[in-house]
Amino acid sequence: MANALESPVAKAGDGHISEEARRAGEVKRAARDRQIQVLQLQRENILSQRTSNAGRRAALEAALAQIESQIQSIG
Repeated sequence: MANALESPVAKAGDGHISEEARRAGEVKRAARDRQIQVLQLQRENILSQRTSNAGRRAALEAALAQIESQIQSIG
């Protein structure tokens, strides 16, 4: 009988993942979520800016397009 403190060994293909792999996945998911949140805040900031300057408006539109493409590539 196995000791209660021993962790069971997961076999390949049995649907179980190690604690280390689970934590790594959580860290990766959290980093992705933070990155998306930052990009969404940048997007909101750009959308809130109003300008009559055509050059500034073009720069904001380009920045917005870049941020939206980054969001799509991440999520």
